[in-house]
Amino acid sequence: MGGTGPAPWRRAGVVAALMLAAFTFNTTENLPVGLLSLMADDLRVSLAAVGALVTGYGLTVALASLPLARITRSVPRRYLLAGILGMLAVASWVPALGGVSYGVLLAARVVTALAQAVFWSVTGPVAVGLFPPERRGRVIGMLSVGGSLATVAGVPAGTWLGGHTDWRTPFVLLGVLALASLVTIAALLPTSRPQDGHAAYGAAPDRRGFRVVLAVTALSVTGAFAGFTYVVAFLDEMSGFGASAVSAVLFAFGGAALAGVAVAGPFLDRFPRATLTVPVAAQTVALLGLWAAGRVPVASVLLIMVLGASVSAVFMATQTQVLRVAPGRTETALAANSAACNVGIAAGALLGGALLPVAGVRGTFLAGGLCTAAALMVQTRPARARERGEMGRWRTSADL
Repeated sequence: MGGTGPAPWRRAGVVAALMLAAFTFNTTENLPVGLLSLMADDLRVSLAAVGALVTGYGLTVALASLPLARITRSVPRRYLLAGILGMLAVASWVPALGGVSYGVLLAARVVTALAQAVFWSVTGPVAVGLFPPERRGRVIGMLSVGGSLATVAGVPAGTWLGGHTDWRTPFVLLGVLALASLVTIAALLPTSRPQDGHAAYGAAPDRRGFRVVLAVTALSVTGAFAGFTYVVAFLDEMSGFGASAVSAVLFAFGGAALAGVAVAGPFLDRFPRATLTVPVAAQTVALLGLWAAGRVPVASVLLIMVLGASVSAVFMATQTQVLRVAPGRTETALAANSAACNVGIAAGALLGGALLPVAGVRGTFLAGGLCTAAALMVQTRPARARERGEMGRWRTSADL
């Protein structure tokens, strides 16, 4: 990239394009949830079959992230990102073809999931590598804002547009956004070897710390989705909200998620451990609080917002931690973290589904809170162990 790196306007353009790509990928992944009935009726399949388009997407990302990160590790990032964004654009336009069957749509979703598996493993190092090492956290925070906007604006807007036109229309527009990201990155991102630059490797490699981050990711995401997968039923049965009120509460959840990453982002570089511990603790409080006080409408709304802010901040903080403690190449480490996240999503949904007939929808939030509490214990235990070790060394030196 040269001695001084790209010009500031080029760096800003690349980060903006990556934020737009993150927004597009996350919206594409979750949009079928909002268009469930429309897609099922038009494709003449069950609601469960359309739901499988989301579940299968997440499982594909989980299974493919690490292998694809290793396969593509030597490909220059400019060409790799252009290729996967091209895959996203083409796969998004597949639904617009006349008479597309469910099988063809499923195949297009798998292609998009494979592209996303690569995207999340390389986008962090690419963006971070354009800036000085001390700005890693802030750059990851900006990328997280782009991803979080999918929940706040992307999926609701796509759902509205699909309901007023045709369910294919929002996918076509998402393909246009992918193309815009592709053109910008192809024009502005310098071509360099993936192993060059400070972002290619962890700033403070720590194999044990890396395993801790993966465990925190898997446990916290499992906990979040054990309850949140069934949040609509919870708000109806426990909190007494009607359909219109549920939509407003979910919008508040998305807004809180965006606020969470916006507030925590600037502190990631200065307080890396606290910016992970605090949101994991907040998520624990939110899930257990919903189990205990979910029948009180005001309390449930506030706790749902705390949950939104904490869930988004946890994933952003784990991404930053991975870039710090990765024992090898950062794209492989980030791929492992992405896989852990998607495994957690699937495991949480399965755990909640298994508990639903036994413990009811309220019990799913209790299970989620306990899983997240386990993540908090895993995350804080190494710090306590280090403190005990330092105290022991101090006592030994004092005795001498």
